[in-house]
Amino acid sequence: MILRKLQSGGCRTWLSRVSLRPEVCFFSSVPPQPVPPLAQTLQGYLRALEPLLPPEELTHTRRIVQEFGRPGGLGSKLQEALERRARLSKNWISDRWVQWAYLESRQPLPVHSNPAISLPRRDYNDWRSQLVFASKLIAAVLDFKAKINTGQLPAESMRGMPLCMELYPLLFSSCRIPGPKHDYIAHYGRSRRSPTHITVVRNYQFFQLDVYNSDGSRMTESQIHAQLLRIRSQSWKTDKEPMGILTSEHRHTWGAAYNRLLRDKLNQESVRLIETGLFSLCLDSPVMRISDEKYASRKAAQVLHGGGTFSNSGNRWFDKTLQFVVGEDGSWGLLYEQATAEGPPIATLLHHILEYCEKPDPKRAPLVPLPMPKKLYFHIDREIKRDIEHAKQNLDILINDLDVHVFNFKRFGKELPKQHKLSPNSFIQVALQLTYYRVHNEVCPTFDIASQRMFRGGRTEFIRSPTNQALKFVLAFDDPTVSREAKLELFREAVDAYTALTKQALKGHGIDRHLLGLKLQAIEEGLSIPKVFMDTAYGLATHWKLRTGQVPANTDSVMCFGPLVPDGYAVCYNPQADHVHFSVTAFNCCEETNAETLARTLKETLCELQDLLQPPV
Repeated sequence: MILRKLQSGGCRTWLSRVSLRPEVCFFSSVPPQPVPPLAQTLQGYLRALEPLLPPEELTHTRRIVQEFGRPGGLGSKLQEALERRARLSKNWISDRWVQWAYLESRQPLPVHSNPAISLPRRDYNDWRSQLVFASKLIAAVLDFKAKINTGQLPAESMRGMPLCMELYPLLFSSCRIPGPKHDYIAHYGRSRRSPTHITVVRNYQFFQLDVYNSDGSRMTESQIHAQLLRIRSQSWKTDKEPMGILTSEHRHTWGAAYNRLLRDKLNQESVRLIETGLFSLCLDSPVMRISDEKYASRKAAQVLHGGGTFSNSGNRWFDKTLQFVVGEDGSWGLLYEQATAEGPPIATLLHHILEYCEKPDPKRAPLVPLPMPKKLYFHIDREIKRDIEHAKQNLDILINDLDVHVFNFKRFGKELPKQHKLSPNSFIQVALQLTYYRVHNEVCPTFDIASQRMFRGGRTEFIRSPTNQALKFVLAFDDPTVSREAKLELFREAVDAYTALTKQALKGHGIDRHLLGLKLQAIEEGLSIPKVFMDTAYGLATHWKLRTGQVPANTDSVMCFGPLVPDGYAVCYNPQADHVHFSVTAFNCCEETNAETLARTLKETLCELQDLLQPPV
C-alpha cells in the first residue's frame, strides 16, 4: 500500500491508495451521506450569522428560525422527508446540488463556473516542442483512463475512511448540453461502443483524432505526434468562424443557438463528435507577454477563458468536461466543467500526467498507416453568423471585466503553521478574513470548500469562514492597545474555531447543503418557500463576497475562477512547504473591489501574521 498525503479543508490527513479490482463498485465501500440533525443545523446557521448581522436583525431572524424548527412544525416535516429520501437514494443532496448550483444556472460557463488550473511553464518556446509535449500529455491521459478501465486506479482514503471514486470514469466522453430551462450532462463513455477519439482544436478549427489503433491498443506518443503534425498542416488559416465561442454565451442564448445549429446535418455530426470525444486538446498561440511579473496572471487567464476573441477563446468548447490547453510558449493547463468534475479528482489526474511526463516514451510506433485526422466542418448561415458575432462581443466584455492577479507568496508555506500546531488551511482562511476587513472595514459572507467524497456519491460542502472568534481577532489585530500576547491568543482561537468547523463538515454535518436540501424539498412538495429562506438574513448570508478554495497539489500549480457575485472576489490557493500560490480575481465594473489591492493586502497580512507567531529579534 502506498501512502500519499491529502489536504482537505485544511486538515492534514493521509491518503492511502490500494488497487481497485475492475469488478469493484466505485462507491460500494463508502457509507451513505448523513442528514444532519435539524436542531444542530439551525443552531449552526444562527451562529454563522452572528458576525454578519446587527443584534436587532439577529433577534428577528432567531424568531423565524425557532418557528421553523419547532417540534411538529414545517422544518420537522421537511427533515423527515429528507431522511426518507436518504434511505431510498444513493445520496440525498448531490443530484439536487448539481442541478441547482450548475445545471439550472444560466450564467456563462467561462469565468463564472468552469475552473482553470495553470501549471508551471514548460521549457520550450516553439510549435515543434508544443506538439511533442501535447503528444506526451495525450498519452498520459490515456494511460490514466486505462487505469480506471482496468480497475488499477488506486482507491483513495482520507483519515482511514475510503473515498467515493465514482467521478473518475465520468470525466471522459462527457459533456454538458444546453437546454431551455436547465442543462443536462451526457455521458457517452458508458455506451456499448465507447468513443475512441479526442477533439483537437487549433486556429478555431476542430479535428477528430482517433487515439486507439484498430486492434484496440492505445496509440503511441510518436503516432499521436505524427497525427498532430497533420492537424497543424491542415489548420493554417485563422479566418475561420470561431464556433467554440458560442459555448461561452449565457446558457439560454447558447441553448437557442444550439438548436439552430443542430438543424443542419453537417453541424449535428460535428457537434456530436466534439461532445462524445474522450476530452479536448486546445493548441493555443502564445500568451501575450507584457512583463515577467504579469505573465503568471496572463497565463492563468489564458487557460480560464482563452484571452479573448482575438486570442485563443475560439479554441474552446466550454461545455466539454475536460479541456487541456497547451500553448506554443510552454504555457499549459486544464479547464474543466464542474457538473461532472471537481478539484481533488482533477488534481489526481494532473499528478499522474506530471509523473508520466518524466518517463521516456515506452513504445515504438508500429509501422501501420494511420487514417487522416478528420476535420470537422460547420455550415454557417446568416443566423449562426449573427449568434457568433453576439457571443464574441459578450465574451470580450466579460474577459475585459475580469481582473486576474496570480502571485507566489515566497516568505513561508504550510510548514510555518504546522510548526505552531495550527492547520495551514485554517491559518490562511483567518488571514483572508483579516485581509478583507482591512480593505473593506467589514467581514463578509465567505466560504471554503470541504469534500464529501467520504460518502456515497458525495460532492462538496461549504465551510463558512467568518466566525465570532475570527471577528474578535480582526477587530483586535490593528488595535495598538491590545497586547501581542492577547492578539496571538485570539488568533489561535480563530484558527481553532475554523478547524472545528472543518472537522464537522468532513463528518457530513455542515449547514449549507442541509439548508438547501430543506428549501428544495419544500419546493418539490409544492409548498410555499419557508420564511427562513425568504428572510433578508438568508439572502445576505448567501451573497458570497469571498469565494475561496484550497486546491493542494504536488506541483506549483494554481487554480483560477471568477467571483460568484458582482461585488465579490475569488481567492484560490495551493500551499507548498515553503511558499503558497494564490490567484485573486475581481470584476473591474465594481468600484469597491480591486484584485490587486486585495492581493497586496493579503501579502502584507501574511507577513504580519508570521511576525505575530515568530517576533523578529
